[in-house]
Amino acid sequence: MAGDSTRKFMGVSAHPFWLVGFRPFFSLACLSGLSLPLLWVMIYLGAWPAPASSFATVQWHAHEMFFGFGWAVLGGFLLTSTKNWVQIRGYHGAALIYLMAAWLFERAGMWFGGRWPVFLFELSNTLFLGSIVAMLVWTLVCHRKDDSYRDNYFFLLILPAFLIAKQLMLSVDHFQIGISMATGLFRVAFLVMLERTLTQFMKGIFQTDILRNAVLDRAIKLLGLLLVGAGLMPPPLAGWLSLLLALLLAGRFFFWKPQLAMQRLDLGIMYLGYIAIVLQLLVEFLGQVVQPAWVGAFSMHVFALGVMGLIIPAMLIRISKGHTGRKVVFDAGDKLVLWIMITAFLLRVVAPQIHPAAYALWLVLAAAGWLAGFGILAWRLIPFLLQARVDGKEH
Repeated sequence: MAGDSTRKFMGVSAHPFWLVGFRPFFSLACLSGLSLPLLWVMIYLGAWPAPASSFATVQWHAHEMFFGFGWAVLGGFLLTSTKNWVQIRGYHGAALIYLMAAWLFERAGMWFGGRWPVFLFELSNTLFLGSIVAMLVWTLVCHRKDDSYRDNYFFLLILPAFLIAKQLMLSVDHFQIGISMATGLFRVAFLVMLERTLTQFMKGIFQTDILRNAVLDRAIKLLGLLLVGAGLMPPPLAGWLSLLLALLLAGRFFFWKPQLAMQRLDLGIMYLGYIAIVLQLLVEFLGQVVQPAWVGAFSMHVFALGVMGLIIPAMLIRISKGHTGRKVVFDAGDKLVLWIMITAFLLRVVAPQIHPAAYALWLVLAAAGWLAGFGILAWRLIPFLLQARVDGKEH
């Protein structure tokens, strides 16, 4: 009996779905992206009961968008990219089954954990992130001599810090610090990723080089790393550092040839996400130094919908196609998703500033946009992720 069970498990773990980290986790990203914003809006409007947790519903919402949706994306990306950076096979099979189960256990704990024994909730809340961070750090540290990127030490610094941000976010007294820290950590990850990918994409698509200056690039990433602790700084200091980073990013942007990138939606949307980082930093400057009444959660939604909401769908499409052996071409369906996500950003971030009386309507429409955008992605991409590579390669 034990032998039969083992063989069945080995057969399941050998399925193409478990060959590389992006396959299960990008599937989870699509499913959580289509459901979590809509679920939050229904809870906010009283149309759905709040989760049975010991946290405020806004804490649940923020946590799930960062550590549910956000880490499904970041986890899938890093499980895939780190193995390529250091030229190893990478985690697959049983390791990915374990991580996906831990991610699902965390979602259950965040929804039902208020009724669970404290130790069981704590286990659910630390198992996934603690495990995947340890696995990724182990990969980068053990194979650092073969690492093709010398600046991967930024990941070694930010990955463990996500564990701290997670705990702060679930603390009543430190929620805002946790939000600021999680935003800063994801910002660093996007800064590193955009620097690498946009250099490659502009070279591959337009046969052109964009400005890469080692001093400037390092200063941008170090400032981003410093701003991870913005919530612990005196507000004026955090504000002026945010302005400095925004100005450095904006200055570099004009040397990254946006006039070319904007000719293609699949590339242009990543440039829009880059600009959203600048915009969010400027909003932080205003909120910390000028302190206008309207800032509030505006900064957070600029980042969530402008950076994550615009860059991630293009990233999911590109990686899911390219790493399953398909040609990376954004067809009409893919472009429709990107336009939907741009519209969702405008509805959630811009429209409420113009007509705040219709705030509830903008929330519903933006959530419907995420439902439609990520629903299309799930319908189109998950079948790719469940199948073997079409080019005959193993993984």
